[in-house]
This record gives sequence, structure tokens and C-alpha cells, in this order.
Amino acid sequence: MSFTPHRSRQDKQMRDISETDRSAEAAELPAICESEVPLDAAMREDTAIAVITGTEGPSYRPVGAAMVIGADGVCTGSLSSGCLESDVALQAQAALKDGRRRKLRYGRGSPFIDIALPCGGALDIEIIPHPDRDPIARARKKLAQRDRAELRLRSGTGIGTGDTADLLLHILPQTRFAVLGKGPETICFATLARGAGYPVELYSPDAETLEKAGFGTTLSGTQWPEGLALDPHTAVTLFFHDHDKEPPLLAHALRSPAFFVGAQGSLRAHQARCEVLRDLGLRPDELDRLASPFGLIPSARDPRTLAVSVLAHVLDTAMRSGADRS
Repeated sequence: MSFTPHRSRQDKQMRDISETDRSAEAAELPAICESEVPLDAAMREDTAIAVITGTEGPSYRPVGAAMVIGADGVCTGSLSSGCLESDVALQAQAALKDGRRRKLRYGRGSPFIDIALPCGGALDIEIIPHPDRDPIARARKKLAQRDRAELRLRSGTGIGTGDTADLLLHILPQTRFAVLGKGPETICFATLARGAGYPVELYSPDAETLEKAGFGTTLSGTQWPEGLALDPHTAVTLFFHDHDKEPPLLAHALRSPAFFVGAQGSLRAHQARCEVLRDLGLRPDELDRLASPFGLIPSARDPRTLAVSVLAHVLDTAMRSGADRS
């Protein structure tokens, strides 16, 4: 999302970080998804990063969400529903010129009385000009490996690592989908999740399924795809009408750290696959991880409804379990 600034602020409306602020102890922010922190944009030269450090009342974005601003005022990411991004961009451009960080407050208790937040709350935002790109690059590498990343935000020195940080960001890999199956349900779900911006790994034994989806990898046999590692932020979804292909795949997924595992089929099909999985040696607690029902909409009978139903089920599970925040 990009914004172009159109407002100006007087210097007296900008509060630089004081010496007291510089010596403050580290403040640890709640864990946040990588989709809320545009690290790729932060790797560009001559940029500033603005981070939400606190909220009061309702807010559109969570604490820890960030926006990157270039010297030309073009922004990547967002901090609200569009209420204040232009002004933050102007503040960031000023910070890029003088090299000083800014602490800003918008909404309730803010000196910027002409910038209202429709939600009625307040946002505290910190702007860091010219952040150190080395630790950002390390964080990007960790996230690319599906690992949790940490960024320490220091007064006066930008983003870095060490014990003198005054702001600590924990950035989590975003929810990823491992989709295995064939047919219209597979195509619809995989393209829906991908179209919503989530990373999707699609595997199918059917060339037509891969062709219609426009992406994916051939699934050979019933063994787990080589190179597809599962982590606590990955959901595994199976869409096979031939349930005989499922047991080895489900067994692998249920023994993995994946936060969601589910397969298409009726209650009778679910009960039958559980019997087979039990014969394969899966424990009761592992079998309990197999989602049933599969999707939030009961008895979905067309690919589109099933796709929406399962996507909502996975995201609801991620939010409830903390898979997207811990």
C-alpha cells in the first residue's frame, strides 16, 4: 500500500526523543506477523521506519505494525485505515533530513488536533530514520527459513541487536498453506489462499489440477513431498476424493508441528481415516489434531463454498491457537 503526503507540520508539533527516553529500559512488544512489517522495503537506502508502539482503545493495526517511508514520501505498509499515513510520511521525511527519531501520538491526547481517528482511540508511533540494514537482512533470512526473527530498536542508532535496545520486536513467519490433492476443490482453495496473499505450497498427482491452478509441484506416490518442511505456522489441507492416498500424508502431518491438519470428506470418511491412522500407530492425541469438521460451513457441497469455509477455519484456528502471534 502506498501513500503520498499532502500535509505539513510545524517543528513545534514534532517531539524528538529526549535524553530521558534514550536511557529507557527495553520495552518488549507483542509478537507480530511478518506481513505487518515490510522488511523488504526497509532494505532500501534512505528510508525511515515507523512503528506502532502503543494503542489506546480500538485500532486498525496491531502494536508492532510498521510502515517504511522513502525520502520521496512513498510508503510501504500501513499504520491505520488511511487516517494518518500522509502525516507520518511528512514526519519521516523530516527525520530523514535531520537524522533524529520522532515519537508521535495521534488521536486521543495528541497535539495534532486536525488529524482525527474515526475509531476514537489513540496511536503512539515511533519513527527511526536510516535504520541499520544488516540486522534487517538477518531478520529477513530467518523469516525466509520459517523461523522467528528478532529486531531490537535502539534510540539514536536505529534497528540493531544487543542489550541496550529500548524497543524489542518479535516477528513471526506468516501463516503458510501446504495444499495436497486434485480436482476443483484443490484448485479453488489453493488459488483463493494465494490470492489472499498467503504463501501456498501446492502438490498434486494430477497434471490438469496443476495446470488450472497455474502453479504447484507434482506429487509422486503417497510419500510426503521431499523438501516440504512443516512448522508451527503452517496449515496442511488435503483435498482427495480417493481417500486411500491420504493415510501416509496425514500421518506425517499429524506428527509434525503444523498447527492445523485437515482433509476433505464426510463424517464417515473421517471416522474411516482415523481407523487407518490408528492402525499406522498414531496416538490418540495425534488423531485428535485432525480437524473435524473440515471447514466452518456445515456440509459445503461446491468448491467455492468449501474453499471459503476451510480458509476461514484455518485462520480462525491460527488466531485462537496463537499460531499467527506466538
